[in-house]
Amino acid sequence: MQQNETITKIKDTTSNPAPLGLLGFGMTTVLLNLHNAGYFGFNTMILGMGLAYGGIAQIIAGIQEWKKGNTFGATAFTSYGLFWLSLVALFMLTGYDKPDKTATASYFFMWGLFTLVMFFATLKLNKALQVVFGTCLSFSSCSVSEMRPRPVLPVSPVQSGKLPVMKAYSVEHRRFTPVWPR
Repeated sequence: MQQNETITKIKDTTSNPAPLGLLGFGMTTVLLNLHNAGYFGFNTMILGMGLAYGGIAQIIAGIQEWKKGNTFGATAFTSYGLFWLSLVALFMLTGYDKPDKTATASYFFMWGLFTLVMFFATLKLNKALQVVFGTCLSFSSCSVSEMRPRPVLPVSPVQSGKLPVMKAYSVEHRRFTPVWPR
C-alpha cells in the first residue's frame, strides 16, 4: 500500500507590526525629550503615554514580531516596551523610596548598554535601523545627566533633549515607510 504525504504551507497574512512599535517608541520618546529640553514639566501625560503607547503597544508589537520570526524586532519592541513600563513604575510606585541619583543613573546606564548591543546588531541590518539605534544611545547621556549636580552650564544637545528629539523624528519617519501606499 502506498502512502501519500501532503505538505501544507501556511501563509502569513498578518500585517507588519513595526509601525505600531516604532510609533509607540517614537511618540513617547519625543514627549519625554521635550520635557528634558524644558518645554514642559514631568507630568501624567508622559506617564500615561509611557504606560499605554510606549509600554503596552510596543510589547504587543514585539509579540507580533516574535510570531513572524523576527528575533531582532521581538527583542527590541518587547524590551523597550518593558523599559517604558518600568520607568512609569519607578515614578508611580508609592510606599517605597524613590531611587536616588546613583540608582537612576545606573538604570539609564544599563538601558544605554542594552541599546549599544542592539546598535551593533543593526550593523548587519539596514541603515535606517542603524540611525535609529545610533541616536538611541542618548540613554547613556541620561545616566550622565542624572549624576551631574544641578545647575550645570553648558548643557549638551543630548542632555537637553534636542538630539533625542531628532532621534525620535528619525523613528517617526521610519515607522511610516511600510504604512504609506507605494
